[in-house]
Amino acid sequence: MKGGGGGGGGGKRRWKVLVIGVMVLVILSMLVPLAFLLGLHNSFHSPGLVVTLQPSTPYESFSRINATQHSQRDVSERVDQVLQKLNPVLPKKRDGGSRDMNRTSISDSKKKGVPVSPAVVANPSPANKTKTEVSYKGVQRAVVSVDESQRTCQVKYGSYCLWREENKEPMKDSKVKHMKDLLFVARAYYPSIAKMPSQSKLTRDMKQNIQEFERILSESSADGDLPPQVDKKFEKMEGVISKAKSFPVDCNNVDKKLRQILDLTEDEASFHMKQSVFLYQLAVQTMPKSLHCLSMRLTVEHFKSGSVDIEDSEKFSDPSLLHFVIISDNILASSVVINSTAVHARESKNFVFHVLTDEQNYFAMKQWFIRNPCKQAAIQVLNIEKMELDQSDMKLSLPTEFRVSFPSGDNRTDYLSIFSRSHYLLPKIFHKLEKVVVLDHDVVVQRDLSPLWELDMEGKVNGAVKSCSVRLGQLKSLKRGSFDANACLWMSGLNVIDLARWRELGVSETYHKFYKQMSGGAEPREAIALKASLLTFQDKVYALEDKWALSGLGYDYYIKPQTIKNAATLHYNGNMKPWLEMGIPQYKSYWRKHLNREDGFLSDCNVNP
Repeated sequence: MKGGGGGGGGGKRRWKVLVIGVMVLVILSMLVPLAFLLGLHNSFHSPGLVVTLQPSTPYESFSRINATQHSQRDVSERVDQVLQKLNPVLPKKRDGGSRDMNRTSISDSKKKGVPVSPAVVANPSPANKTKTEVSYKGVQRAVVSVDESQRTCQVKYGSYCLWREENKEPMKDSKVKHMKDLLFVARAYYPSIAKMPSQSKLTRDMKQNIQEFERILSESSADGDLPPQVDKKFEKMEGVISKAKSFPVDCNNVDKKLRQILDLTEDEASFHMKQSVFLYQLAVQTMPKSLHCLSMRLTVEHFKSGSVDIEDSEKFSDPSLLHFVIISDNILASSVVINSTAVHARESKNFVFHVLTDEQNYFAMKQWFIRNPCKQAAIQVLNIEKMELDQSDMKLSLPTEFRVSFPSGDNRTDYLSIFSRSHYLLPKIFHKLEKVVVLDHDVVVQRDLSPLWELDMEGKVNGAVKSCSVRLGQLKSLKRGSFDANACLWMSGLNVIDLARWRELGVSETYHKFYKQMSGGAEPREAIALKASLLTFQDKVYALEDKWALSGLGYDYYIKPQTIKNAATLHYNGNMKPWLEMGIPQYKSYWRKHLNREDGFLSDCNVNP
C-alpha cells in the first residue's frame, strides 16, 4: 500500500513538472517573436542614412518572398496594433515614410530584374533630403546622395551621379530629343517585326507610328513647335515598342539598323565639322566689314579734304635715328603698333616709322595718321606697288603664318610666322639705312625698344627670338637641301635687321635662288617660301633674349598674366587676331588700350574690336 501511494504521488509531481514546462514554452514562444518584432521596428530609427539589406543569395530571397507574400498584410496589421499598444511614442510620419521607401526599393529591385529582399530604409531628415554626409575621425568620408529616381549615389560606385546632381541643368527641347530616341528604337525593331507573319497588326502600328513621328519631326525643331496631342503619340509609340521588345527578334538586324543610324549621325557630324572649319577660315582671312568701311571713309575723306601731309624726307633717310618698318594693309593694327611703340619710348622724337601698304589702303592709311599723329614720332606711308624697283612682283605680301601640329604626344599646335617676299625688298627700299627693326602688325609693344640698336649681333643679319619647341628636323616639308635638323626655328614679329650685313651677304639673292630651285612642282607657293626662308637664314640669325617677344596670343588660351606682363612685345600670331570677334577675350585688353577710339570714323563704321 505504501509503495502504491508513493508511486501515485511521484506521478502527480511529474505531471505538474510537464505542465509547468509546457506553459513556459508557450510563454517563450509568444515573447520571442514579439521581441524580434520590436527590435526590427526600432531598427527603423537610424536618421539620415540609407541602408539596404541584401540576402546571401538571390534564391534565398526568392523563396522568402514566395513564402510570405500571402500573409504579409495580416502580419503588418498585427505588428502595427501591438506597436501602438506597447510603444506609443514612435512618430507616425517615420513609419509611413519607411513604408513608402520600402515600396520604392521593392519596385526598384523588380525593375532591375534581380529578386532581392525588401529594403529596410530610413527616412532622411528634412534638412538634408538629397545628400547626407557621414564623416568620422580617422575614417574615410562617405557621401550618399539620392537622385530623383530614389536610387542612391555612392562614391564607391563612381562620382558621375554626384557630379550630375551638382551640375544639373534643365534640358532644352527634351520632348523632341525623346521623340528622336523613340524613332531610332522603333526603326531598329521594325525590320524584325515585319518578318513575322503573325504580327501583321503590330507591323502596321509600328509603321504608322514611325511615319507619324517622322512627319512631326520634319515640322518641329523645338518643343514649342510640337502639336498639342503629342503626349498621346508618345504613349502609342512607347506601347508599340514595348510590344516589339516582348518578341524574340534577330539581334543582328537590330544591331545592323543601329549601326546604320550611327553611320548617318557620324556623317552629319563630319559635315557640320567641315562646314565650321570652312566658315572659321573664311572669317580669319576676310577683312571685317567695319574695317573695310573705315578704309573707304578715310579714302573719300582724303580726296575730299585735299589734305597734304608734310613729309620730312631728311628724317626718313637719317641713319642716326631709330627706324621701324611695318608691313600692313590693316589701318587699326598699324596704328596700335605705332602708338604702343611711341608711348613706351624714352624719346619718341628719335623714332621713325615706315608703313608699307598696298595701293588700295595707301590713301586711307595716310589720312588716318594725318588725323591721328603719334606724339613726336615721324610716320611715313609707302605704296609698295608704285615703287620703281627691279622686281617683277611688287604686290604687298604680309608675313606668312604656318600651323605646326604635333599629332603624337601632347597634341599641341604652334603657329610659325616667317618673312614674306616683301621683306626681301627692304635693303633696296631703304638703301640709305643700315639697321631697322621690323614689327608685324599683330604686335603690341610694352617696353622701350631703343636698346635694340645697341646690340652687338656678332655679324648676324637677323636678330630674332628663337623657338626651340619646333626644330627644323620636325618639319616634314623640309626634305631637300642641307640644314641642321636640331636648329631652333626663328619667328617674325620682332626682328632686328642689319641691312648693311644683309647687302654684304646677298641674302635676297640667296632667297630667290632657293625659291627658284624649289619651284616647278605641285607644292604651293607658301610652302616653297617657308623652306627657302629657313634655308636662307640658316646660321645668320642672332638669338634675342626671350623677354623681348612673347608669341602665342592668337591661339594659346593658357598664357599666364605675369608672363605677359614681363614681355617687351606681345605677338598675336595665330588665327584669333585681337581686332576680330573671335579673338581671345582675355588678351584683347592689351591691344585695345592703344587704339584711339575718339576718331569719329570708328563710331560711324561701327568699329568695336
